[in-house]
Amino acid sequence: MARTSIYLNFPNQTEQAFEFYRSIFGGEFVGGIHRFGEVPSQAWTPEMTESDKNLVMHVDLEILGGAHLMWTDAPASMGFDVNIGNNVYISLEPDTRTEADELFSKLSEGGKINMPLADMFWGAYYGSLTDKFWIQWMINVVNK
Repeated sequence: MARTSIYLNFPNQTEQAFEFYRSIFGGEFVGGIHRFGEVPSQAWTPEMTESDKNLVMHVDLEILGGAHLMWTDAPASMGFDVNIGNNVYISLEPDTRTEADELFSKLSEGGKINMPLADMFWGAYYGSLTDKFWIQWMINVVNK
């Protein structure tokens, strides 16, 4: 089933942030907490320090009305520069790749593709972009 989520990036403060929001909304993290140390080594990624390996790659909490808040640390050592304005994404999870391709194409028109849609190691078809109004989007289709 398709859904929309809010994805928040933090400069190595994700654990403090998600514990704060969980104290307000309650609940358990969907699928647990995933850390950068779980990411398979890629030729195009820099070697991670031990401290970076312990940073949060992904965590998901259902909040009001079925909406989800998701978080990640965005380490500077991996090329991230988190600032107010680039720390929030709208994450779309359509049901099909065809729908993902269509949304991605339309949203990126006049904007900037940050990561083209492609199969990812977590078992999804994923891409990210910034639209012409500077809104950041992630599109993630879980392979079935």
